[in-house]
Amino acid sequence: MSDRLAALSEAGVSIWLDDLSRERIESGNLAELVESKHVVGVTTNPTIFAAALAKGERYEPQMRELKAKGADVDTAIFELTTTDVQRACDILRPVYDRTDGVDGRVSIEVEPGLAHDTDGTVEMAQRLWERVDRPNLFIKIPATREGLPAIAATIARGISVNVTLIFSLERYRDVMDAYLYGLEQAAAEGRDLSKIASVASFFVSRVDSEVDARLPEGSPLRGKAAIANARLAHEAFVQVFSSERARALANQGARPQRPLWASTGVKDPAYPDTLYVQELVVADSVNTMPEKTLLAFADHGEVVGDTVTGRYDEARDVLAALEKQGISYQEVVEKLEVEGLQKFDASWAELVQTVQTELDKA
Repeated sequence: MSDRLAALSEAGVSIWLDDLSRERIESGNLAELVESKHVVGVTTNPTIFAAALAKGERYEPQMRELKAKGADVDTAIFELTTTDVQRACDILRPVYDRTDGVDGRVSIEVEPGLAHDTDGTVEMAQRLWERVDRPNLFIKIPATREGLPAIAATIARGISVNVTLIFSLERYRDVMDAYLYGLEQAAAEGRDLSKIASVASFFVSRVDSEVDARLPEGSPLRGKAAIANARLAHEAFVQVFSSERARALANQGARPQRPLWASTGVKDPAYPDTLYVQELVVADSVNTMPEKTLLAFADHGEVVGDTVTGRYDEARDVLAALEKQGISYQEVVEKLEVEGLQKFDASWAELVQTVQTELDKA
């Protein structure tokens, strides 16, 4: 059953799981997915932790311990989530060692409320990095305008970063620039660039959800915008990391910031459930999938070679056709960023509520 995932992996796509819970860790499920389903990384976010904590009895012993120490809700969230991520890092550590640090990564997000606070983000990234204390950790920082200098400053400190919530091509170029600038600062401070890594999480399915809602029923452009956007992001990646600036850093040991396809679960049941995996197969990329999508691909996904490189003009034609229909690309991506932050804020509020309830019960 996992041969299809093996083929995806052999095509150069790193398969990451977009989920984590103590149940997965302690039951051996995460280790099993690494062993049998070619999973080589894990991403988390406040939504994932809120869901895990809401139905996870395995958190009760630590919750009681935190209650006994008089921990407030923020401290409890910090301790519970970093404990899970630290243990997941240990499970993925052999992958990290085997791939020379390319994979075997686990991501944890800075608090969503810091999305517009540059200094607060850098400080929180440092705290999370020191608390988890594992070389295969990624700190997730959203690609807001205020997030960009925070990304550069965090990279400059030698901390590996997963840049999240990228929707627009312009912002993606800003993200790559922030990464390269951070590496330049790190090099100036004498850091070993080979120890610093980063991925850029380019969101996929939400673009179709937003654009399709603006198109008439039966439009041939439905279900095309997200993949076109991601393919053009890949074109930008190739351009930036083949530049003289990037090559000069690579000569000092720097790694490219790989594109990561995020939000790859299909939201419209009219589309194939493996759409955002099959149509974004390209070497040196990451696809982080919900388990449902992972298992769907294992069951019936198809790898027919590179489905990205060489299809950039086709992607440009899609975006141009949408503009002709009166759909503003700029308006869509700006709306998605605002909504993405709102969703994370709502999930964080849910996480706070869940943890407070559990602390009260403990």
